[in-house]
Amino acid sequence: MEDAMGAMREDMANGERTSRIFTLPNVLSLARILLTPVFIWAMVHHRPWLAFGIFVLASATDALDGFTARHLRLKTNVGLWLDPAGDKILLTAALVFLSFPRWSEPNALPLWLTVICIGRDVVIALGTLIYIWIRGMTHFKPSLFGKASTILEVTVLLAVLLFNGLGLAPRSLGVLYVMMAALAGISGLHYFIVGIIRFFKTGKKAAS
Repeated sequence: MEDAMGAMREDMANGERTSRIFTLPNVLSLARILLTPVFIWAMVHHRPWLAFGIFVLASATDALDGFTARHLRLKTNVGLWLDPAGDKILLTAALVFLSFPRWSEPNALPLWLTVICIGRDVVIALGTLIYIWIRGMTHFKPSLFGKASTILEVTVLLAVLLFNGLGLAPRSLGVLYVMMAALAGISGLHYFIVGIIRFFKTGKKAAS
């Protein structure tokens, strides 16, 4: 989420968006949101391969909407919110439903991992809103840690879904869980430090 929000604020600063609604990137983002209930249905009804396919398809729309928005110059004000919303709705649903053994067999995400990932996103979102409320709108460039954390998160979720479809429970997933938690924590801490530094620098400029 943090990298999506960073990119979102950067685009706002650049002022390169239009008021159009029905563009290809927006349709792709909306498709990702609409695919989330289908993913949940597949999880609840123990259809691991369908859940895997839906997640792959939804993840593909995430890559495509960003690509088309940038290279076809189809950035819009609606897409400013629709794209990150689609990302977090899908990823949060996957994290939650893959954490319950009754729906995710034979591999379920450890509950502590889900709490770390979702908790980090909530803290970053609240911190961003507080910053905007006090200092006004600003932008943070997506960090390398944030991008890496998101990529690893999607990779781990895909791996769990794949192995559930195959009916395998490799021990190597435990290593990925630890890496995913560590990178999520590092990225969250990095954005916190950057936010604190920016907050006090902005305060000093306003006072001078």
